[in-house]
Amino acid sequence: MPTQLEMALDTMLRISHQYSCKEGDRFKLSKGELKMLLQETHQPLQKDPQMVAKIVLDLDANKSNKVNFNEFVIMVATLTVACNDYFVEQLRKKGKLSSKLI
Repeated sequence: MPTQLEMALDTMLRISHQYSCKEGDRFKLSKGELKMLLQETHQPLQKDPQMVAKIVLDLDANKSNKVNFNEFVIMVATLTVACNDYFVEQLRKKGKLSSKLI
């Protein structure tokens, strides 16, 4: 039976390949594929097309107009950190988290 981390890694791989196979190189996300992935899988980004455009622009580190799996993983990690920071701040505002615990 796979662990939670193994299932998370599998999900990340599957999502990347689910969107990257729509056009061109099936192992890299085009800007259109990445935009579609972000808008369909991350609710806060569905309401912010400018943020999606910025992420797409910033993510293509090697300026290939495609996002390889390494760049995709960096995006997932960045979104994960941002979500964690948001939830920690919300707990702190509600008084349910002491700053000593962080």
